[in-house]
Amino acid sequence: MQIPLTKRAAAEGLGTAFLLATVIGSGIMAARLSGGNMALTLLGNTLPTGAILVVLILIFGPVSGAHFNPAVTLAFALRRELPAMDAALYIAAQVAGGIAGVWIAHLMFELPVLQFSVTVRSGAGQWLAEAVATSGLLLTIFGCLARTPSAVPHAVGLYITAAYWFTASTSFANPAVTVARALSNTFAGIAPENIPAFISAQIAGMVVAMVIGGWLWPIENSATRAPQSLS
Repeated sequence: MQIPLTKRAAAEGLGTAFLLATVIGSGIMAARLSGGNMALTLLGNTLPTGAILVVLILIFGPVSGAHFNPAVTLAFALRRELPAMDAALYIAAQVAGGIAGVWIAHLMFELPVLQFSVTVRSGAGQWLAEAVATSGLLLTIFGCLARTPSAVPHAVGLYITAAYWFTASTSFANPAVTVARALSNTFAGIAPENIPAFISAQIAGMVVAMVIGGWLWPIENSATRAPQSLS
């Protein structure tokens, strides 16, 4: 039986809220405990993010597909595996959930709820990194769905864990995450003026992944159920 769209959208919003609460909260905790060591701070931000993705995809995947990422949702809509109306509501829920997750993290750490990041993340290297990070994420999803769908949760969690470290941007790879992180002047933040370039790079990476993925794993050979994915 088809799960109602309202329930699927709620799962997308709730999952994205937990994801951003983890990204921002672990960044705050890591910064407080690392004694100024940036490598330890990044590690403390990376591991919880990769871990929570596995959990969230496992629990919300059967409900909504567990996208938690407008780039993922848009890709599956363009592949005609998700109706346009469903995709639009998914994306709205992801953005709203991401912002809610940031605010919840601030409340947990007794910080001002309303903030704007001043962390500048800009330049050709950062933009290329976001394109690469997003493309790799989509290829991870497409490849697993084509051959071993049950591996998606762990593959996505591991990919994001790795991409935090091999990309210059620390792998946002997600427009909803990018928007939400601009509302937190903490370790994981991004200045609002840097949002458009990041999202443009992410969409470019999505397009590249669709082209490569469609060639390597033709859609007719892919799993037909809702994709289990990220971030």
